[in-house]
Amino acid sequence: MSNVVCSCLSGDNARVRLRLSQLLHNESSSLYGDDTSDMIGDICEVELPGCLREFFRNTTGIPLEVGQMVIVESDGGYDFGVVYTAGLIARKKYLIKGLDRKTEAAPVVLRLVSEDDLVGIGEVKTKQDEIREVCREKIKRHGLELKLVDVELRLDRQKLSVYYTSLHRVDFRNLVRDLAGEFKARIQMVQITTREEARRANASGPCGCQICCSTWMQKIHANPFADKAQYLDSAGNDNNAFNMTGLCNKTKCCLGFSGNGNSCTVHQSGNGLPQVGSRLSTPDGPAVVHSVDGTRKSVSILYDKDSRRRRLSLERFNALFARKK
Repeated sequence: MSNVVCSCLSGDNARVRLRLSQLLHNESSSLYGDDTSDMIGDICEVELPGCLREFFRNTTGIPLEVGQMVIVESDGGYDFGVVYTAGLIARKKYLIKGLDRKTEAAPVVLRLVSEDDLVGIGEVKTKQDEIREVCREKIKRHGLELKLVDVELRLDRQKLSVYYTSLHRVDFRNLVRDLAGEFKARIQMVQITTREEARRANASGPCGCQICCSTWMQKIHANPFADKAQYLDSAGNDNNAFNMTGLCNKTKCCLGFSGNGNSCTVHQSGNGLPQVGSRLSTPDGPAVVHSVDGTRKSVSILYDKDSRRRRLSLERFNALFARKK
């Protein structure tokens, strides 16, 4: 992950997220019922660079659709983004989050992206590559113990955000002054987690596919496995750290979606443990050893007839099937 390039707003990852949003938008009336436009006006949700999503008031007078690129207000300036949700869904999400009770008004969508804006966006992306190299050199010169993840230059070039990870607290005041003098912009240092670093990278996991958090997952959870027992089942009873740990050095998010009969079957053998895949003859019909949990001393069997699973203690299993393996 040394060459980190944010995957937001570009490539297949953005198209996957926008496609999911479009499918939900098409089903909005059946899911959410009555419209609320009279209550809060025309609200849309825009995905900004850096995997950020914020709500904006549409004052353009043009109905916005999911996937359109727009220019929006941003912290005293302007930036570009892509409409993520619009219409009824955006208004419902706005109400659910309680943003209608805030005293300050939501920022506004200024206009749709024009040809000149597209040229400016391309120039900003090219400039960011140069800024990234300059930031690496200055971090090394100042001897700071931090890892540069990404840089983000706002479209109006008045603000530069530097994303980094660090295990310790870092005094980067001299670095900020140096960068501000170099680029003539306001500098914002943003410390992110390793999960966020992985999300912003165009990387592939051990499965050969791009990692879930940077493609289709809507949110990153700090700990997706509150139930340790469920985690052990989803991990396929394999305690190998390579199979459990993702690129972020945290537990793989995909393990949380591998339950309900879809968990991997891992062949294990040991003293007193049956071989996974062994055929069994039971009063309820033929079955097969589905998985073995050496930690819990339990065996899971799968019936051929109805695909029903049954978990037995190892002692109970040996008493019933020790001679039938």
